[in-house]
Amino acid sequence: MKTRKIAIIIMLTALCIGTNYLLLPLYNVKFMDFIVFVSGFCFGPVIGGLIGLLSWTIYGTINPLGFSFPVWIATMTGEAIFGIVGGVARRAFFPKKISEIKDKLGAAILFGGLSLFLTLTYDLIANFAYSYAFGINFILAVIVGFVPFGIAHLVSNVVFFSVGCAPAINTVLKISGGEKTVNEK
Repeated sequence: MKTRKIAIIIMLTALCIGTNYLLLPLYNVKFMDFIVFVSGFCFGPVIGGLIGLLSWTIYGTINPLGFSFPVWIATMTGEAIFGIVGGVARRAFFPKKISEIKDKLGAAILFGGLSLFLTLTYDLIANFAYSYAFGINFILAVIVGFVPFGIAHLVSNVVFFSVGCAPAINTVLKISGGEKTVNEK
């Protein structure tokens, strides 16, 4: 792997962690999922999954909200899924050069829809781990965890993905020396 790509991967992992600390007062409104998905889209499912795993490995270990081993494993796994699906989405929806896509609204709907599915999946995994770790009924964990916090997570991710994926992907691919991509001629 080129040194430039390794440096970008390290910077994206650091960006995930740094933005999580920066946005700590806005509980469950984070850029990490967005950054990990874009990483997977740009560098493939393995690299995207690795960035998600590394980000939560570090952030979860020194999490200011506390540490729980089952929750830590669940969040690392859930975050890796964002990166893996980002890489798979590129291959599934953009099998040729991505610069051929002209429909900005279509891309926004696609990325927003993917974020909806991924965020619900992540939150279910995290709520299950939380219920297991703290001996709380799963339904109660979902109600207590999802209603106030999951909705903020879901809405913010749909907005971030819908509005930001195409420009972020273009930028990361330009910086890394990759091809031109979504909505760019």
